Amino acid sequence: MSPFRTHMRATLALGLPLIGSQLAQTSIGLTDTIMVGWYGVPELAAVALGASYFHIVLIIGMGFALAVMPMVAAAVANDDKTQARRVTRMGLWLAAIFSALSLPLFWFSGALLLALGQEPQVAADAQDYLRIAGGAIGFAVMFMVLRSHLSALEHTKVVLWATLAAVLLNAGLNWVLIFGNLGAPELGLRGAAFASLGTHGLMFLVLALYAAYAKGVAHYDLFARLWRPDWEAFGQVFRLGWPIGLTLLSEGGLFMATMIMMGWIGALELAAHGVALQIVSTTFMVHVGLSSAATVRAGHAWGRGDIPNLRHAAKAALILSAVMVGITIALFLSFPGPLMSLFVDPMDPLRPQIIAIGTSLLVVACLFQLADAAQVMALGLLRGVQDTKLPMFYAVVSYWLVGIPSSYLFGFTLNMGGVGIWLGLVVGLVLAGGLMMARFWRGPARLASPA
Repeated sequence: MSPFRTHMRATLALGLPLIGSQLAQTSIGLTDTIMVGWYGVPELAAVALGASYFHIVLIIGMGFALAVMPMVAAAVANDDKTQARRVTRMGLWLAAIFSALSLPLFWFSGALLLALGQEPQVAADAQDYLRIAGGAIGFAVMFMVLRSHLSALEHTKVVLWATLAAVLLNAGLNWVLIFGNLGAPELGLRGAAFASLGTHGLMFLVLALYAAYAKGVAHYDLFARLWRPDWEAFGQVFRLGWPIGLTLLSEGGLFMATMIMMGWIGALELAAHGVALQIVSTTFMVHVGLSSAATVRAGHAWGRGDIPNLRHAAKAALILSAVMVGITIALFLSFPGPLMSLFVDPMDPLRPQIIAIGTSLLVVACLFQLADAAQVMALGLLRGVQDTKLPMFYAVVSYWLVGIPSSYLFGFTLNMGGVGIWLGLVVGLVLAGGLMMARFWRGPARLASPA
């Protein structure tokens, strides 16, 4: 078998469970959006805004979690179990510290959303949601740390099964708590928040038990003397993780800015944007899963100093991602209306307007599918070789200095409305995808050591 076919098979074997787990994890938010959408359009707008807010905070902490993956992969390539354990433990420390510091952002979220120009009732409802759901931030970030640890050890199936179980739990809790079934109080959007809190807690618990006791990983003694600080490893994870967090924040900030701009237009547009973005995010999770697989494969090759196999692994992952882009574009162009209709109560009088707005947004989404996939795949490969600082700079420029102003220009200055706001996404993502791909492919000599 050729080296390329070997890498293709290895990437699929590692990536498919990660793709499944990413899709399942997104399904938690998808379930919230669908079930709250059935409850009411005002609540849908608030949960769409609150979920985006939660995600913005989460992705900053994810930087430390994602830093663990290439570091453990490189340690495994060198048969250094001690280093793999050290960086994962300190990743958990950083996750816990970050989560504690972020809690005020959820508690006082209403004032922040009002300052960003959101309608008072939507901001108040989003704060009700976030004061409960924000308690899940610690579980969510620490789950990501353990996910990175187990993925680098190529134990990905447990991540998939844990996430699938969480999807079922979340759907059941939503059905009970949002609508007041089985004698429970009808809590509306607060019910969705409680469901998310319980779901994230379960996900973390399952991975923690697996990492502690499962055959093949228990010998890492991950939780033994977890209370003891290891400042050297703490610094290593922090230095690699904070640029990843800011890179993710830059992209997340672009999407959050479009959410805020949609709120300036109106609650109806905000609700349609939230649904369309949820659909796009769901398909994007395939590329996120492949990106994680690329990080592990690149991390192993980087740890061995094997640049030819690094390039083979990169090409295999990129081809798989490109195939998914083609499928996604065909889906969005062929079935935009039916996709949008899944999220809105058939009896809601505003349903036709939400579907019409969302359909136009999905057509625009086809324009940035390739660029969005390119940037996340390039980031995964660059993380694998522990190159994170220059990609952070690319992200800030592309998303904040180009993408957000473009969204405002098209949406408001040129009076293109929601479609124009999404065209700004296209501009930012195309620039980021081009710069990050160029960084990876034009600097193979730098890939032999951290940048």
